[in-house]
Amino acid sequence: MTQPCQDRELALQAMLDDELDPLATAALEDHLRGCAGCREAYAKAKQLRRALRGSGLHSTAPAHLRARIEALAGEAVSPARQRPRPGVMPWLGGGAIGALAASLALLLAVPTATAPILADEVISSQIRSLQSGHLVDVATSDRHTVKPWFNGRIDFSPPVVDLAPQGFPLVGGRLDVLEGRTVATLVFKRRLHTINLFIRPQPAGARDAALARQGYAIETWNAGGLEYWAVSDIPASELSNFHRIFAEESRK
Repeated sequence: MTQPCQDRELALQAMLDDELDPLATAALEDHLRGCAGCREAYAKAKQLRRALRGSGLHSTAPAHLRARIEALAGEAVSPARQRPRPGVMPWLGGGAIGALAASLALLLAVPTATAPILADEVISSQIRSLQSGHLVDVATSDRHTVKPWFNGRIDFSPPVVDLAPQGFPLVGGRLDVLEGRTVATLVFKRRLHTINLFIRPQPAGARDAALARQGYAIETWNAGGLEYWAVSDIPASELSNFHRIFAEESRK
């Protein structure tokens, strides 16, 4: 196993916890592209987080515990219990016990928050590609050149279409990194705007969604065992139209 860079370990954890700003995230993702050790460490950390948040680690409170909490809350508001017992602080009265019981019940009922979506990471990759001058690795509108370029560089075959007749000309393709793993990226233009379309094998539980974050529109969908993330600063309605057209053309 290649060791990660010691001066990047804290930054990797900060990015994992969504504590980096978009520019810092973009810089770190650029480092991940060329550092196998950091990339592997980040991927393992993401995998561990998903495992710890898996549904198999959650359990339902036993019925007798729930009954005891409800009884405790009932006792707290009973008139016979209004006078504090010796040795019990005055502030630990019915209201406090009731609040404690409600908090315990809520803690037992609400599952652990799910892992954050990839939206911020996708936006960071969009920003980096525009600022670093590394928009494409293979610059051509010829899909018959772009598609075979990915052969041997990734372990899946992304569909490549040119949507120039529909107003979204293909610019080229490149390799990028999402969640520490290499993904295929197709680049399209919409007038003077850029659309990055990230493609990777579909993970378990992936769902279609339309998002808006930091002034960017995002469309994510799944088809043919692959997951797609399209991001751009064009209006959300136009990106939704791009999603529809790409999905239709890639099925042909």
